[in-house]
Amino acid sequence: MKTLAEGRWFELSLMEQLANVGCDVDRAIRWKSRNNIPYHQDALKRALDLLDLTIQDRKNRKRLRELGRMREILKDYFIGDNSYAYTDEALQKYFIDYNYLAAIQKGK
Repeated sequence: MKTLAEGRWFELSLMEQLANVGCDVDRAIRWKSRNNIPYHQDALKRALDLLDLTIQDRKNRKRLRELGRMREILKDYFIGDNSYAYTDEALQKYFIDYNYLAAIQKGK
């Protein structure tokens, strides 16, 4: 994570950043469903750390409301009482779209 914070993360587009966050969100969901709490917690921490870096990235300042809300939703879903009534599928759908858009950006 240290190399990402040293600047490499900020070279990625928003789509690439959120696609990477989504990978860890997906891991957190899968580890939770397998009842592997340590791996689940590690994946969730990585997802939140990456989302925090995304929020700190100056080029994303126009998206701060959405990014902040997603952070709130993730914490509520995994740690809180899921007052937003999200599901595994809804979170995966939200982030898979960024994987698709990042691939388009890269020409894949």
